[in-house]
Formats: sequence, structure tokens, C-alpha cells
Amino acid sequence: MGKENLQVVKGIDLQRYMGLWYEIASMPSFFQPKNGENTRATYSLNDDGTVHVLNETFTDGKKSSIEGTAYKADPKSDEAKLKVKFMVPPFLPIIPVYGNYWVLQLDEDYQWALIGEPSLKYLWVLCRQRQLDEEIYNRLLEHAQQEGYDVKRLHKTTQNDNPETEAPKDKGFWWIKALIGK
Repeated sequence: MGKENLQVVKGIDLQRYMGLWYEIASMPSFFQPKNGENTRATYSLNDDGTVHVLNETFTDGKKSSIEGTAYKADPKSDEAKLKVKFMVPPFLPIIPVYGNYWVLQLDEDYQWALIGEPSLKYLWVLCRQRQLDEEIYNRLLEHAQQEGYDVKRLHKTTQNDNPETEAPKDKGFWWIKALIGK
């Protein structure tokens, strides 16, 4: 069951959208660690107009990351419907994994965003700061629920004030743990 006609943002300014975003909550994808903390995404424009994606999280004191590329699903549309491609496993990137990245809600100052996709399985609340005002968070959840998301499945992400930025790097085996539900 999905919903192909989700309301999405139109006319997104990708240049303003670039930069660091903190994950406030998620219904994580299958390859995202389930117990990740201080999860964040950094976006930067590539010369060809695509977006470089760097997703990072800390699990059991180790930093995990995955890189990918995002691009407009329909270059002629003004809708904020992107496709994202990651290569897995990270330690031997040979299998492309594609996903939808639809911007459902976006603050006019580009300070918070609600990201979803048409299967209604995955949802992310992102913010430029480590914390999001509870009133805004609740409004985003209400919108997601109106669109058909089961917001009870949403997991709040722990964001510490001083995360370990020099934590040892997980060699990419986190995705195997994620597949088996660890």
C-alpha cells in the first residue's frame, strides 16, 4: 500500500537546501542502523547538478557512514521529488540501491524538513539544529499522519550536544547488522 500522490514541496531551491541536516526522527530505511545516534546528513551540489549525499551515524561508539547521489526524479518537474542512489555494501560498493526522497514539508527559511516517499514505509524529520521545537515536530507528525503514515512507527533520534566526532569508523559492516535487525 502506498500513495503516489503525496503532497510535495514545489520550487525547492537546491542551493539553499545544501549543507548539514540533523535527523530528529525517522522511520529508517532497511540499511540504516536502528540504534544510531547523532545521525546527520550533509548535502552538496555536484558540478553536474546532482547532489552528493553523506549520511553519518554513531552506533555503539563507532561512526558509520554511507555516500550516495541524489537527482531530480523528473528534471522537467518543479516538484521536490528526488531519487537517491547508494552503493552497498560500503566496504565493497557493488550493488546500487535506489530510493525516493520526497520533500513533503519545508520551512520557508530551510531550517526543518519532512522527507517521505510513496510507499509510506520511510519518513524523516530533519532540522538544521540538533533539536526541533516540539510544536513544529507535532505539526509535521500531524501532516505525515494525514498523508497516510503510521507515525507510531517513528523513532526519535538521540542528538547529543557534543557527539564523538573522532569516533572509530565502523568498516561498513553496520549494514549487515541493520539487515538482521541489530
